[in-house]
Amino acid sequence: MIFVAALSALHSSFSLNHYGGSCSTVQFPAGQYGSFIVLAAFLAVVIFLTSSLCVTYCVYLQANLKADSATKPFLQRCQELVKVIDEYLAKDLQPVFPWLVESVFGSLDGVMVGWNLRLLQPRSSEYSVAMEFLDPSGPLMKLVYKLQAEEYKYEVPVSYLPGPVKASIQQGVLPDSPLFHNKLQFPLSGQLSLSLSLNPFEFYMFNFASCLIAPRSLPPGQIGSPSDSAYFVLVDTYLKHFLPTEGSVPPYPFLDARGTVSPPAPRSPSMQFTGYGSHGSSLLKRHISHQPSVNADPAAQEIWRSETLLQVFVEIWLHHYSLEMYQKLQSPQVKEPFSPTEDHVLVVRLLVKHLHAFSNSLKPEQVSSSPSAHSHASPLEEFKRVVVPRFVQQKLYVFLQHCFGHWPLDASFRAVLETWLSYIQPWRYTSEKSNPSGDSHSRTVPEKWASFVQENLLMYSKLFQGFLNRAVRTDLVNTKNALMVFRVAKVFAQPNLPDMIQKAEQLFLEPEHVLHHRQHREFLTPSHGGSFLSSRQPAEADAVFKVKSHVYSLEGQDCQYKQMFGSELRNVVLKLVQIIAQARQTAKRISDHSAEAAANQSFLSWFGIGSQDLNSTYAAGEPDDTGECVRKTHEFLDRALEFLCEIFRLNTGQVAQLVANLSQAPNDLGSKQLPDCIQSENGPILTDLGRLQIINGLRRFDIEYQGDLELQPIRSYENAVLVRLLFRVASVLNERFSSHMEALCSRRDLLGRLGRYYLTSPCERQQKSPVTRRFTERQWRPRLSLRTLASYRTLFGLVLLYMLGALLSFGPLSSTAFLLVSFFLHGLFMTLFGNKLKTH
Repeated sequence: MIFVAALSALHSSFSLNHYGGSCSTVQFPAGQYGSFIVLAAFLAVVIFLTSSLCVTYCVYLQANLKADSATKPFLQRCQELVKVIDEYLAKDLQPVFPWLVESVFGSLDGVMVGWNLRLLQPRSSEYSVAMEFLDPSGPLMKLVYKLQAEEYKYEVPVSYLPGPVKASIQQGVLPDSPLFHNKLQFPLSGQLSLSLSLNPFEFYMFNFASCLIAPRSLPPGQIGSPSDSAYFVLVDTYLKHFLPTEGSVPPYPFLDARGTVSPPAPRSPSMQFTGYGSHGSSLLKRHISHQPSVNADPAAQEIWRSETLLQVFVEIWLHHYSLEMYQKLQSPQVKEPFSPTEDHVLVVRLLVKHLHAFSNSLKPEQVSSSPSAHSHASPLEEFKRVVVPRFVQQKLYVFLQHCFGHWPLDASFRAVLETWLSYIQPWRYTSEKSNPSGDSHSRTVPEKWASFVQENLLMYSKLFQGFLNRAVRTDLVNTKNALMVFRVAKVFAQPNLPDMIQKAEQLFLEPEHVLHHRQHREFLTPSHGGSFLSSRQPAEADAVFKVKSHVYSLEGQDCQYKQMFGSELRNVVLKLVQIIAQARQTAKRISDHSAEAAANQSFLSWFGIGSQDLNSTYAAGEPDDTGECVRKTHEFLDRALEFLCEIFRLNTGQVAQLVANLSQAPNDLGSKQLPDCIQSENGPILTDLGRLQIINGLRRFDIEYQGDLELQPIRSYENAVLVRLLFRVASVLNERFSSHMEALCSRRDLLGRLGRYYLTSPCERQQKSPVTRRFTERQWRPRLSLRTLASYRTLFGLVLLYMLGALLSFGPLSSTAFLLVSFFLHGLFMTLFGNKLKTH
């Protein structure tokens, strides 16, 4: 109606001027230009009104979607979202897209939880609906491509980036990842912070990756395996779709009216960025070490989604520790800037495994071809060649270093361990069929992987040292910890792998003149008149250069490299061997103790009758370290000893003798001996050896109850009602006859000795403290204790005696009198001859 009214007014105006109307209120400029001005004004009004209506309509659409998300079931909401994405234009959905992504993955600040993809398990009715909606060819990705075609941009505050990235940008240095190039939006007047301008695909993947690490108030008691969750499966699906190991990246499934979807514009390596803040004239510069991305080549635009996906995953999941921060974190006083969770590490392992498979799917002719032939390879093949060393290696190394140094000493470290072992074994993720017969340990590592070992030397040597430092401080009696030591030893004992690592260390220790020799001399290959001997020299020089570049880029030019096969680390390995041998003996002692307890167990245990001595409980190991677990612990530790001997060429005879000596030293390993400690005026202080002895269950302090025996906690072999009732009866009797009891016990004759036997307990006369190592006299007033009658063992014995008396024709009174007389005679006998029996 507005459009019709404006058109009518315009027509009337033209008519008045054309026919010379006498209306004095409407005057137009002379000539033809008046018509153009009127038409321009009309179009401006129409555009303004149309845009206002569009904005109003988008706000109305988003409000309806928000209302539906709070009231309608999950399936119905997804179905309506699919209709909205199919029916509406990109310009209508453009303002709705950020809210939609946030409602699915949660907000970056953690306030909104979203769909809880990390807790969504296959057994849930919402699982299949969510997976279909978020599939790489699903409705939400269709919306991403629809917006991508219109080249919309979305802003993400820099404050939500990982710590090193945020710090680098705030210091005026562009991070080395191509993901951040040409993306910075500098603050305008009134704005306080920088932001990144991301295209729809980048914005989607950024929020998806951040869903893993954003702070969430998740409900307690997560049920199900993390590897079965919707988020874990989606990560695997996206990796297989955008980084395929077979074929090429799938084409865009959804096209706009122009038949194309625009990728990001190619980045210019020489582009300069304007500074910000108080230093307006400064330049935001990129690192010198940055190499141009494959996207700089226009022909590589076909894989821009693959590169973007990988860059987002690596930056969000791994880039939380810079090299400088890693050096500072070696001090335990430094507070951790970021602590990854077990789910986080498991997803990183999934990424590592897939990248190995993706990189190893490089065509054989591309692997063996000369560098000049790389230009003829497809962009995806070139991307496979550089994906691990350029994008992952450095950040993963620092990430794992932090985990090795700061992860708790418990079984959850297994996730970190397997991530590390997956990275250093790329040969496990090849398309080559391995020999199914025999153990994987017996398969030799192919020689072609020597270059990978050389270019990742620190991943093997430095992280192995970090693992040793953890292993010597871990309770190896625990089956899960013993399994981790076995896993590492088994991997490093693979035939040919120790030789490769040792060769890489020798290359790193080559003198510097080898590099100069390489730079100033031109070598001839056999095809150009040279010999195979001369062709070996540049290959070795290149290897030296690669190893040194790798170590210096990760540890700095002034690093002090510790050899994995040097004498210092060998001593740590021998210490670990000794701890393993001690843990084996402790596990054997636990097994023997359990077997003995099981053999002595009688059918009385059915009534809860057992040892009433609290201090006799064996306190070594965890509750599950018995039976089958102890047998597995023995097996893991035995195999670990064998593998360590293979890796470091230890003398098996000496190791066997060490184990034998430990097994023949019962006094040293006896649980009755106190841990190694230093005596001080305040009591014993544990040494490092003493802590290891306690951790591994080799020795322990004797823990004794030293309080009032009448007030000790109710045991499982006691009846709680009887304990409380008998305590009240005894308290009344003790309070009423306390003076008579004291007078009786103070006598020096036989009657006084008999009174002291019945009215005081030997445990109350003598107390021993493991801290002060002193005996103290505690004066307890004579009193009567009836708590023994609340024990199930005592009650069961009384029942048996009364039944026996009934069989012998004794009545209840006669049986009771017989029991009292027997109890009195036993006391009299112990009073007269107890000291002599103790002496003997």
